[in-house]
Order: sequence, then C-alpha cells, then structure tokens
Amino acid sequence: MIISFTGEEGSGKSTVATLVSAKLVYKRYYMGQIFRDMAKEKNLDLPEFRKLCDNDPSFDKKLDDFIIELAEKEDNFVIESRTAWHFIPKSLKVFLKVDPTVAAKRIFKALSEEHNRENEDSMLNSEENIQKSILKRRKEDRKRYFDMYGIDQNDEKNYDFVLDTTNLSREEVFAKVMEFINKNIL
Repeated sequence: MIISFTGEEGSGKSTVATLVSAKLVYKRYYMGQIFRDMAKEKNLDLPEFRKLCDNDPSFDKKLDDFIIELAEKEDNFVIESRTAWHFIPKSLKVFLKVDPTVAAKRIFKALSEEHNRENEDSMLNSEENIQKSILKRRKEDRKRYFDMYGIDQNDEKNYDFVLDTTNLSREEVFAKVMEFINKNIL
C-alpha cells in the first residue's frame, strides 16, 4: 500500500508521515527535501528556486517523473508531496489542514528549536511574517499546480481522508490517521 500525504504548511504532515512510516515499517519519501536538494544544486535558496520553477517546468517534471516511477517500482511506502495524490491515484490519499495562525505558531516554534538550521527565508523571523509567507505560498502553489496540471491540491474531494489538525496534538493526529489507515487497509 502506498500512502500519500499532502497538506498545508504547519499541519503536521511531515511529523505524521514520519510516524506512520515508522509504525508500518514503510520507507518514507519526502519530496520537499528533494526539492531543497535541487535548489542547493543550483546554489539558490528556496524562494529563488520556486521562482525559477515557475518559469521552468522541467524541475517539476523531474519530480513528477520520480513519483510516477517510484509508484511503478515500489509498494508499501509513505510519500509526502503536494502532487503524489494526483500522480499515484492508487495511493491512500491523506490531506492535513490547519488554521494559518496556528500553523505560523507551530513553524515559528520549530524554527526556534532548531538553533543550527540555516534560515531559508528571512520572512521566517516572526509568527506574523510566517503567517504572511504561508498565505502567499498557498496562493502561489494553488495557481502553479492549477496552471501546470489543472488540479487543485486544496480540493478536499481529491483525498480519502481529510483532517483539520488545528486543535489537535501530534499524538491525536497520528492516532486519527492510523485509525483511518487500519480501517481501510490493514
């Protein structure tokens, strides 16, 4: 079984995808890291690389091809990606959403706890700036994926399970996701 996670920034998708992959003993693929690695190869920070990708779809195509090939070659993995639900229609599709104010608090806290993390964006120096960045990115990503593929990653009808994590702890989110997985797969 392939489980694809999509979600809004700060919703807990990375945390939950990691926990699910560990619980099921499935390999986890994180497209965000591959995207960061591609930016690093070009000596660009993430905002600069996103702008490049907006004008050159070959980078997205490279990720899309990776996702498609992965699904053809492997079973039993967890993938975190904005488009895996679309490119792996047979996957169990999970979408996590969160209020942008709560998301900003979570991200700011995580960044504050990661003292050695290189700040990828100077906009991430306060909760208010993080929230602005989140809302801007949601708008840009929505347009980008609609323009490229004619899809809306935020349309909840695309997913098998949608969970609002705004008022839930990571343990509660994990428990609800695992309950859904257990009812539908295992």
